[in-house]
Amino acid sequence: MTTAAPNDPIRLEVVVASVRAGRIAPVVADWFAATARQRTEFDVGVLDLAETPLPQDLSGGPAADAFTRRIGAADAFVVVTSEYNHGYPAALKTAIDTVKHEWRTKPVGFVSYGGLSGGLRAVEQLRQVVVEVHMVPVRQSVSFHRVKHAFAADGTTTDEAAIDGAERMLDQIAWWARTVRAGTALDRYPG
Repeated sequence: MTTAAPNDPIRLEVVVASVRAGRIAPVVADWFAATARQRTEFDVGVLDLAETPLPQDLSGGPAADAFTRRIGAADAFVVVTSEYNHGYPAALKTAIDTVKHEWRTKPVGFVSYGGLSGGLRAVEQLRQVVVEVHMVPVRQSVSFHRVKHAFAADGTTTDEAAIDGAERMLDQIAWWARTVRAGTALDRYPG
């Protein structure tokens, strides 16, 4: 759990869930991280699961310990996820299951892509999973239908719905992160 002062920047980790070769996830994550970095209330990091070797058998070890510490230091998360076969990537489930208490009370938003649904089916599954580890999923999300057509060569997008959705999601994440910070300063979470 973080011990930040009320006015300290909110540590936001953008989690890149896809580890598949040839993925577009870094483009989407970089766009979102750049959007969040334009706001002074956030200190933004990008945590790419393709660069985070977590053991599938959940046996722990140095990589899992370092990952857990990074999750513990964050105030909030945005998961950038693809949708594979109507679900989210296995690497993301491993990441969620690797950590226990450090996820608790922290707000999480979702940026999704994939298939005709724009990844929304994966997000619906994720909402159920993150609640079980006591996270707070925010209402607003961002989804990209036909993601390979949504971004210019320089990694920008003109998708007004996505741009507006990202700002609204960041507003909600900031509110929840500040509210949780104030609440945990007064009392320990009973989870």
